[in-house]
Amino acid sequence: MQALHNLNLESLLDTLFSVSAAFALGGLIGLERQWRQRTAGLRTNALVAVAAAIFVDMAQRLGGNDAAVHVVAYVVSGVGFLGAGAIMKEGANVIGLNTAATLWGSAAVGACAGADLLGEAIVAALFVLASNTLLRPVVNRINRRPVQEETSEATYAVYVVCERSHQAEVHERLIELLDEASYPVRSVDQHPFGQNDAEIEAMLYATAVVPEQLDEVMTRLEAVPGVVQAFWNASADE
Repeated sequence: MQALHNLNLESLLDTLFSVSAAFALGGLIGLERQWRQRTAGLRTNALVAVAAAIFVDMAQRLGGNDAAVHVVAYVVSGVGFLGAGAIMKEGANVIGLNTAATLWGSAAVGACAGADLLGEAIVAALFVLASNTLLRPVVNRINRRPVQEETSEATYAVYVVCERSHQAEVHERLIELLDEASYPVRSVDQHPFGQNDAEIEAMLYATAVVPEQLDEVMTRLEAVPGVVQAFWNASADE
């Protein structure tokens, strides 16, 4: 009978309106993600927004605004764990960060709707959508720009492929030539390369290099007996 006693038509309609708004706005965010075939799409974003709205609405009804504020804090941390599951590492690349951030945004939209802040929920949803759509061309344009070696923070690696019988001598000569060029080595990794060769990978401490200097080191390395190939590359730090 307690359930019937707690039944309040006005509160029920308020909850229905709040959760419907969360469902619509979360679905709108998810629709953009689904269109781009991301991991967390239409259903996931809608569910996150709806769940956040229900939790906040229930807390507000049972304990008032103070209780709702406490539940919002738990929603923020809980969705953080959910978003962490969408983040994956593939080699040197980390993917899923934008998906995780979008889920966080959907939770914020749902929490606003659950707290009866429908105007704020709409504004939040619009800005989440804008971040995923309007900023995309800007990001693509920046990513297409070549890395400026002199001005960007980057990690530099030197690779030398050599005959295994000369591996020790090549390793020693590699360190020596880099030291002479004032590019100290942070770490060295060696592993088999094919049936008869080995690859030596040297990571540098430097955050910026003069390309011509490293090219000269590569030329000198390729003149070392037993060296098949020598080259270097740069990868921008996150």
